[in-house]
Amino acid sequence: MSKILNQKAYLLLEDGSFYEGIAGGMIGTTTGELCFNTGMTGYQEVFTDPSYYGQLLIATNAHIGNYGIKNEDAESESIQISGLICKNFTPNYSREQADLDIQQYFEDNKKVVIHGVDTRAIVRLIRTKGAMNGIISSEISDKNELEKLLAKVPSMDGLELASKVSTKKQYDLGEEGAKHRVAVLDFGTKQNILRCLTQRGCKLRVFPAQTSFDEIAAWKPDGYFLSNGPGDPAPMKYAVSTVKQILQKDKPIFGICLGHQLLALANDIPTYKMHHGHRGINHPVKNLETGLCEITSQNHGFGVDPEVIEANKDKVEVTHMNLNDDTVEGIKVKGKKAFSVQYHPEAAPGPHDSRYLFDEFVSML
Repeated sequence: MSKILNQKAYLLLEDGSFYEGIAGGMIGTTTGELCFNTGMTGYQEVFTDPSYYGQLLIATNAHIGNYGIKNEDAESESIQISGLICKNFTPNYSREQADLDIQQYFEDNKKVVIHGVDTRAIVRLIRTKGAMNGIISSEISDKNELEKLLAKVPSMDGLELASKVSTKKQYDLGEEGAKHRVAVLDFGTKQNILRCLTQRGCKLRVFPAQTSFDEIAAWKPDGYFLSNGPGDPAPMKYAVSTVKQILQKDKPIFGICLGHQLLALANDIPTYKMHHGHRGINHPVKNLETGLCEITSQNHGFGVDPEVIEANKDKVEVTHMNLNDDTVEGIKVKGKKAFSVQYHPEAAPGPHDSRYLFDEFVSML
């Protein structure tokens, strides 16, 4: 069992807020946009979710690491967050099935941690002032030096990151004789999304983010899946162009999170940077078609413009709405077999209320 490092670490926020804590993981310095997740379980799935690439994660649950790390629980091949901010970073774990402790996990992935800080105060700050950049260091204590490094960090607004986390070469999943063929556009897909599709009788071919439409269509898929992923969707002109070409073929399309935003952009519905985003596993969403409420897992810092949808309601219809702030959580394209949701129906661990969306997609194939 690893021991907690007996070394100080420092956290500086873009607004000048400065915190002193304890170092964890690798000794070093890291930067990124601050975001927080309110889930009480699933820290490993969050760490390895490519949608968090380039972000410093604040875990609001008091204990992180207390049930260890199990390799098969990962949503990608490595930790995707830039760094971790938490209250209690615990290498002692209770789960017998765990493969290693969290300190070793972060060391192996060369990721920096600060713990022993007041995460509630930091989250309140983000909720009040909005998302901002930050820097964690366990090797630099001088605030002026940290300020200089932080000033060089780009804003998430306008940052294209999907191509950085996407697969570098295409690969196949599912049974060879499967009933349906689904082309997955990988902008940072989670493993459990792929499982949810293969479990429903789909043969998948996962394509790199910047693959041309002609190359994808040459595989002759029955439908297309647009994955989740990190960064700002607006600069992803290559993906928007591909989605527009897919729409012209009138094949079924299902998008999740970033995929939802790209489907909107392909229909001339703009996206915007949210104040501090939605991140957690308890967000209430209303299905406007059934009137039923779903408890959902969410992780996004950008949203789809509801006013432009309203002005184009002959073309795009809102199907799901967030009950906390009335933001758009789902759309469908009229006259097409194309729909998407902003949240994560594949959540694991998390609520399973929205798994029916995969069934609806498969029924369209």
